[in-house]
Amino acid sequence: MPTFKFPPPEPDESPANCRRCDLWAGATQAVCGSGPTNALIMLVGEQPGEEEDERGEPFVGPAGTLLARALHQAGLAREQVFITHAVKHFKWMARGKRRIQKTPTQAEVAACEVWLEQELVAVRPRVVVALGATAYRALTGQQRGFAEARASRVLERSGAALVVTWHPSAALRVPSVEMRRAIYDDIVAALRRAAAQAGMAPSSGEIAAPSASELPTDN
Repeated sequence: MPTFKFPPPEPDESPANCRRCDLWAGATQAVCGSGPTNALIMLVGEQPGEEEDERGEPFVGPAGTLLARALHQAGLAREQVFITHAVKHFKWMARGKRRIQKTPTQAEVAACEVWLEQELVAVRPRVVVALGATAYRALTGQQRGFAEARASRVLERSGAALVVTWHPSAALRVPSVEMRRAIYDDIVAALRRAAAQAGMAPSSGEIAAPSASELPTDN
């Protein structure tokens, strides 16, 4: 994996005025993490989508709706966890009138590493859940296969346990009903494992699993 070196941020530098890469130029605003600063679990996704970019909040689009359902099924409330992205600005390409999310480069992920690190230090979670390959690589710097990464391990730089699972958007994009079900179930299982490792008792708001046909799509 190439090594990208960026200088420490200036005292008055923040995600809102960050110019460490060029993604700020096409984004409406930076989208930082939200949730309790003493949360035992931190969820890390890839980057904001279009709705997040417009509203300035993480996971408020279709993937966020699916994540909220998975959290409840796992016996967790969204208000209990800290949710953020590895990259704080929306990267996109135009497709007609729509802005379609585009995967950030390694350099763009590395440029944003300092802001993710600040969140890890501020929250000090017991467990970090990496939602997807980009989040996993941002947290560990490793490029090994995603299938191999989906096993619990210790996140070395913060001492937190690391749980790796799919990004919720993966369940929205696959055409197969069975695959959507399998991805969703994997996310729920990962969240339950994270809750157990964090020593959190399930909340009383746990809901029944949706049928595969009830899972939303990104169409």
